[in-house]
Amino acid sequence: MVFWQLTIDANNPGRLADFWAAALGYRPVPPDGPHPWHRHYRRRLGDAAAFGNRLFDPEGLRPPLWFQQVPEGKGGKNRVHLDLYPTGRDDTLGLAQRIEIVDAKVAELVTAGAQVVRRTTGDDPDDPFYYVVMHDPEGNEFCVS
Repeated sequence: MVFWQLTIDANNPGRLADFWAAALGYRPVPPDGPHPWHRHYRRRLGDAAAFGNRLFDPEGLRPPLWFQQVPEGKGGKNRVHLDLYPTGRDDTLGLAQRIEIVDAKVAELVTAGAQVVRRTTGDDPDDPFYYVVMHDPEGNEFCVS
């Protein structure tokens, strides 16, 4: 199996790390665990209390994020983006419930520095959906559904 992390270019890595920590529930400290990558990042952390530019799933199950300092600003549309699912992709939820849960998360993310780009609703009774396209504090697109 190949280990991987998601690397995101950033002008202000600390600001993006703070935003995405709030959005995902990730932490700037690697989890305790037996996996070699846990040990690798704990060793890299050294005596510091936390990373300023890296985030980790506290359960150690999902890939870490690294916010890499770059001099240039974002140019054009993202070719890759994150989709956040505060609904847990629960197909038993009705459209009104989905909208309520998604909008609560969207409001939280706006408070943390994101911007709403657009909202899209599909009310097909066999496949209702609702998602919100957003920008993080540096303009990277992501969706909440």
